[in-house]
Amino acid sequence: MVRRRTRPLVLLAALATMGLLAAACRPISVGSGTGGNGRGPNVTINQIQVLASHNSYHVEPEPALLTALRSVIGAAADGFEYTHRPLGDELDAGVRQVELDVFVDDPGGGRYAHPKLAPLLGLDPIDPALAGPGLKVLHVQEVDYRSTCPTFVDCLGDIRSWSRDQPGHLPITIQIEAKDDAIPDPGGLGFVQPLPWTAPDFATLEAEIRSVFGDEGIISPGDVKEHSPSLVAAVRKGRWPTLRKARGQVMFVLDDKGAKRDAYRAQVPDVDDRLIFVDVPPTDPDAAVTVVNDPIGDAARIRDLVTQGFIVRTRADADTVEARSGDTTRREAAFASGAQYVSTDYVFPDDHFGTGYVVDLPGTEAARCNPVNAPKRCLKADLSG
Repeated sequence: MVRRRTRPLVLLAALATMGLLAAACRPISVGSGTGGNGRGPNVTINQIQVLASHNSYHVEPEPALLTALRSVIGAAADGFEYTHRPLGDELDAGVRQVELDVFVDDPGGGRYAHPKLAPLLGLDPIDPALAGPGLKVLHVQEVDYRSTCPTFVDCLGDIRSWSRDQPGHLPITIQIEAKDDAIPDPGGLGFVQPLPWTAPDFATLEAEIRSVFGDEGIISPGDVKEHSPSLVAAVRKGRWPTLRKARGQVMFVLDDKGAKRDAYRAQVPDVDDRLIFVDVPPTDPDAAVTVVNDPIGDAARIRDLVTQGFIVRTRADADTVEARSGDTTRREAAFASGAQYVSTDYVFPDDHFGTGYVVDLPGTEAARCNPVNAPKRCLKADLSG
């Protein structure tokens, strides 16, 4: 259900460094509390483009652990070498889509609370929240487990707290990856393996969402579908909520195209009853939001999906490659693609690699008019917040 609230954002200092950083850390406009009151013409939530963060909770492993990982998996460990600030800081910087990797835990908790390498390498203590019950948020059990919010409820609570402090903000999308991948245990240390996601676990996921955000604060698939014969029919007719109605809300998307997605659909078969959008082909009756991570190779596909009315998430960088080289080709392709969510590991400049690589939208607002599908009236729309 959608509701109305008011307000824009906080100021983030502009970055002036190296010619390659044309889109770096813009100062986000500060309003007077009037954001969301409908100044100027209205647009829908699929007609804008916003900044997103990848693995938004992630804190890189300690140097000793990274060294140990490189001795086993080589350069693949490079992809772990990035750290995000707390979710509230990312939202202050203009991020309006976050990604959380969520693991099922044992009923009493603690399955991921005792990484075998931590005592062997003399690492810092494990966050005690990992020992408690509930769904957990981390990247890879045993080897890449540091998180700014170790439990799913912690992460949602951080977003909820920020939202309450910033009434009228642009809608925030929370992308969920249900993780259960096994990892090798080359040293025979007894690495724990994740519990597989099952249909009842998605009932737990929805219950934890509802424990933080009431139904009235969530843009659900049913809110978009309304009286249309299917969700995809509503999407193709442009029936996404307007920014005026969607301000102060959150939206959930499941990033899975296989068995876990199907398990969730089996658990909640009626789209009108779901809290979470699923990623399905554009011919599916439930199609609305999709993840297409390659804005170069899939540029035409992304543009076509956006033109049809779908919401798309893509990535401006991956595995620290762009941050190490300073190459902004993928970043610029992501912006040009029209994907509504442009995701990065570098919401803030990172001095790890000496390039100052960073990703941000041009301009001074938390959103910009979508370069592919925005109507002309968007140029006069209120995109603050």
